Amino acid sequence: MHVPRGERLTAQDIARKVGVHPSTVSRALNPATRHRLSEEVAARILQAAAEAGYVRNDLAASLRTRRSETIGVVLPDITNPVFPPILEGIEAVLAAEGYVAMVANGGADEERQRLVVERLLARQVDGLILATASLRDTIVELCLAAQAPIVLVNRSEPDADHRVSSVVSDDMRGMKLAVDHLVSLGHRRIGHIAGPQNLSTGKGRLEGFTAAMKAHGLSAPAVDVVVAPAYARDAGREAARRLLERQPDLTAVVAANDLLAIGLYDELAARGLSCPDDLSVVGHNDMPFVDLMSPPLTTVRIRHREMGEQAAGLLLRKVRGEAEGGLDVVLKPDLVVRASAGQPRQPGTRP
Repeated sequence: MHVPRGERLTAQDIARKVGVHPSTVSRALNPATRHRLSEEVAARILQAAAEAGYVRNDLAASLRTRRSETIGVVLPDITNPVFPPILEGIEAVLAAEGYVAMVANGGADEERQRLVVERLLARQVDGLILATASLRDTIVELCLAAQAPIVLVNRSEPDADHRVSSVVSDDMRGMKLAVDHLVSLGHRRIGHIAGPQNLSTGKGRLEGFTAAMKAHGLSAPAVDVVVAPAYARDAGREAARRLLERQPDLTAVVAANDLLAIGLYDELAARGLSCPDDLSVVGHNDMPFVDLMSPPLTTVRIRHREMGEQAAGLLLRKVRGEAEGGLDVVLKPDLVVRASAGQPRQPGTRP
């Protein structure tokens, strides 16, 4: 098909070549509607489009239909191994429905997150999945003001009047599993490296740790808890240093996530101490490769892929008007027992 230089090929051009209506061309070029045509017709249209170098103008289509079949996904740290399985679950569900994910790394800075979300909304995404939420999040308020369907994943807004939907793990249960396991091994002096307290995961896991200790008749004084400012390895090491200086007689530590636990491993190595002989360690998340650490990390396993699947499914229902209001999905975690937690060292020895 000859197209004059500088002119843009249209669906009408393809339709004339194949001998079908332009709407049939549009259905064939849209993966979500292609199944409505016979395989023979769809194949002829796709071949003609490929030979002519035609590319569907999704922006123009979204302006007509008010649907872009694109979902924005905003992550707080694209390098964190926790998020790829969540994203994998999201994309699997979206792909099955003819949608694609537009993924952005929002970071921890609120202004950066605001810029990312505004740009995604400007690109006519049909909805947003946010893994960046803090306890009372202004970015969530921005999405609500724009009347954009949103779902939070991995983090929630427990103090925000149930205004948005979320898919999270049961942090209280996760910390109970961790403390129960350590107590069953004989530990009584258990510390906690907590996550940031402006995030639901940090706050909920600290509450879960305190409640679990209390259930066993054990105290959890403030000196047994150090709050890390970020879910990062270096933050975990610094928190571990402060915790061990305050409480050298601890025999075990529960970390609010696996990156913090890795930082604790680093601090133990720097002190010439071993895990679990000098200090037992339990993490949280079961992120990829913690089973290859030395020693392999005992940790609370979160169902990350399922979390992503549930978040995507819930958001698509909201996009279609099939779900309204704040709906919470809470997934049950499990404890994965490996070699980083053992019986406590003999009394009187100090790390």
